[in-house]
Amino acid sequence: MLLAIDTATEFAGLALYNHNAVWAEEIWYAARNHTVQLAPRLYNLLARANLTVEHLAGIAVCIGPGSYTGVRIGVALAKGLALPHNLPLLGVHTLEIVAAPHQNQPLPIVAVAKAGRKRLMVGRYRQDNQQWQPDGPVEIVTFSELLAGFSGPALVTGELTAEQAARLQAEAPCPLTVPGPAHRVRRPGILAEIGWQKLQQHNYDDGRSLQPVYAKSV
Repeated sequence: MLLAIDTATEFAGLALYNHNAVWAEEIWYAARNHTVQLAPRLYNLLARANLTVEHLAGIAVCIGPGSYTGVRIGVALAKGLALPHNLPLLGVHTLEIVAAPHQNQPLPIVAVAKAGRKRLMVGRYRQDNQQWQPDGPVEIVTFSELLAGFSGPALVTGELTAEQAARLQAEAPCPLTVPGPAHRVRRPGILAEIGWQKLQQHNYDDGRSLQPVYAKSV
């Protein structure tokens, strides 16, 4: 069983996953309360599944970019669980989790998450030899800058308000596809699935040196 932990933004999540199913998944609006909410929710998740840390095969954790404090809380808890129990630690980037559910379609993907101060983190992904790859670094932009920055059709997903989603489709300089809210949410089950794939490939991170990743404004 693999545990997934995501505290990158105001929305936090936990999941349990094995090779054929998401056993449990929880997403909630944590605001800035990750410190007091994360450990009790994790304890309850494991208790409901009749599991302890000793039953885990590894821990996948969202390493950012995202909220400075939020990301550090999740990474610290993941390391605190993994190191004493000698568990593989698997770091996954925030916007990779956002983009992953939409890769079975032909459009370039623009993945978005809140960055604070009314700004957005934006990651662009494209197909290259039938493999999805990041198309440039993560950017920190305003919504107006995001809106003006499209040069061709794309699928836009992630933490967008209803107003932002509507404006993207109505005002962008090219046609955009914006999935509904339930299909834009950053799911810890997806983080867990990516982590499980890395686990099977023995693509572990060094638990002692793994650090949060932060994006810079352009």
